[in-house]
Amino acid sequence: MTLAGVGGSVIAISILMVPLRSSAYVQPFPDHLRLVTPFLRMSISYRRIRRTTTAAMATLFPPRSLPGLKRDILEPLFGRTALVIDLSALPMPASALKLFLSPFFFKDKTPHIVILVRDWMRFSTELESMRSGTAAPDAPPDRGASSILSRLPEK
Repeated sequence: MTLAGVGGSVIAISILMVPLRSSAYVQPFPDHLRLVTPFLRMSISYRRIRRTTTAAMATLFPPRSLPGLKRDILEPLFGRTALVIDLSALPMPASALKLFLSPFFFKDKTPHIVILVRDWMRFSTELESMRSGTAAPDAPPDRGASSILSRLPEK
C-alpha cells in the first residue's frame, strides 16, 4: 500500500511538472527584460545589461566536466545555442536566484544569465532593438518562442 501511495504521488507530481516546464519564458519590453519561471518572475533593467553573446551549450558546460546526472540532463541541449547576458549586477541576490533557477543559468561566478531559447537569432535581434530603442513603438512585444500562449491558435 505504501509503495502504491509513493508511486501515485510520483505520477501526480510528474503530471503537474509538464505544464510547469512549458510555462517559462523570456520577454523583452521597451525598458526591461522579463524572465519568468514557474516560481520566479524577474525583471532585468537594460541598464544592467553590459553585452550579450552567444555560445554553444557544450562550450559553456563541457560534457567531460559535468557529473553523470547533469550530463544526462544537458545532453539533448549540447548542440543548441544559448544567449549569455552579461550583467553589471544581478537583479536579486545570487543565493535567491540559485534557489529558484537551474544551475545551468549560470556558467561561472560572474554576474550573468544563460538563456536557451528556440530561435536565438530572432530573440537576440529583438532584445538588441528594444535595448537601443529602435523597435516599432506600436508593435506589441513578442512573448518568446517557448511560451504556452505562443502555441494557441490565432483568431
